Amino acid sequence: MTSPDTTDQSQGSVAFSRLMDAIKQGEYRPGDRLREVEIADRFSLSRTPVREALRRLEAERIIEHRPRVGAVIRELGQTEVVELYEMRLVLERTAAELAAKHAIEAEVDALTALNDQMAETVKDPSKAAAINQRLHQSIYLSARNRFLLESARALNNALLLLGPTTLADAARIETVVEQHTQIITAISKGDSDAAGAAAAAHLQTSLRHRLAVMNQ
Repeated sequence: MTSPDTTDQSQGSVAFSRLMDAIKQGEYRPGDRLREVEIADRFSLSRTPVREALRRLEAERIIEHRPRVGAVIRELGQTEVVELYEMRLVLERTAAELAAKHAIEAEVDALTALNDQMAETVKDPSKAAAINQRLHQSIYLSARNRFLLESARALNNALLLLGPTTLADAARIETVVEQHTQIITAISKGDSDAAGAAAAAHLQTSLRHRLAVMNQ
């Protein structure tokens, strides 16, 4: 027989997973208030597991509690965004360099296919963003380094706090696809220096675009 505590715990995990998915999908964005009652109604859960999920989100620094407001999804300031991209640049450069050494032909083909799919989504920014995430994750997996992959996963929560995708128009998506092509070409040739340099240039462009959007 399942104990009430175990049931609450499992429901808390359900609430946490659904909230994380909603944040990833952009249904809740940085600065949004998370109301316990509204979330419970939305997910057809009691308030106890929702409260547990909110505590976990706070522990993982995805939300913060503000006086007279309650739980709010954190917003990153410009300094934090720059620091985040600095870490992403280090990790993604390393991932591309290692992928150039270890990726097999089938993995390169998969990267090319994802990039081709992204090229066809110039009118659908949300779909382009999802494919973009899959492509970068595939490069990490091709690097064959579990510690690098774990370091990348540690940044996932911070990436959620960046807010809406910057892939907001066709020109931006075309630029990203072209930069991906440069990374994938270097990986396919086994040129780790070129792959790392292309990945670093890609992240620098992304940071410049992100800051421009923030400062509009």
